[in-house]
Amino acid sequence: MSITAQNILEVLDGCAESFDFPMLDNGYVYLAATRLSLYRTNDEWAMVIEVFGYSPRAGIPDTAIYTFASTVCNRDIPEHNSPMWVSTHIANHPNDDVRAVFPIEEGNWRGGNELIAVGATVVTVRGCQYPIPPIEKYAEHDIALEEPPCVHVFEFCRLLADVARDQVLATPEERRLSVSPSLPQILQLEEWCHPDLANGEIPSGSESFRQLAQVLATGRTDLYRPAQVPNTHWRNWPDGGTL
Repeated sequence: MSITAQNILEVLDGCAESFDFPMLDNGYVYLAATRLSLYRTNDEWAMVIEVFGYSPRAGIPDTAIYTFASTVCNRDIPEHNSPMWVSTHIANHPNDDVRAVFPIEEGNWRGGNELIAVGATVVTVRGCQYPIPPIEKYAEHDIALEEPPCVHVFEFCRLLADVARDQVLATPEERRLSVSPSLPQILQLEEWCHPDLANGEIPSGSESFRQLAQVLATGRTDLYRPAQVPNTHWRNWPDGGTL
């Protein structure tokens, strides 16, 4: 099967139109960190976008792993779903999958009203303990607290994303969960210019994603040379989490 940039963009646009493409100003999620990875062979391709953030409705921070691919592997489908549901789900999502991992363990660090608990001293991230910093540290990371001396969970997530980025985003194994094992990784981006889906932008209208589609179609990473300024930092998406 030949890979074309047009086909890749059609997949991404279709996912954006069906709300299956990451919206960085998702009103239900306070954004903290993102990452994008590309995988390909001459016959197959995959793009993975990681989004670490905090949704008050979920209760605990998570990292969403969005996979877009010519072939989605190892779908995470609960066993209780009927065969008809599974076949319908796959028919509706032939080239996309989303999973969530939870890098921060539950504990007594969360208080009420979506705040860090008074007196909490540590959180456990992937088995390692990280100290909960004094409020002075937030200003050092250019994070303005909304209700000092209280610290919101999303504010702590943003600081943690600065000091433990690799730990809160997906591991190499996690980001490949829905990617064919035969595909090598060819590119990884820590920042890029993401389309503003809420205002009608779609991937094919983005210079960055048109170039990324060309990289996937050809294997030439030098084709990714966008002129647009990256916008994936959480400061660029102030509406995230505000619903």
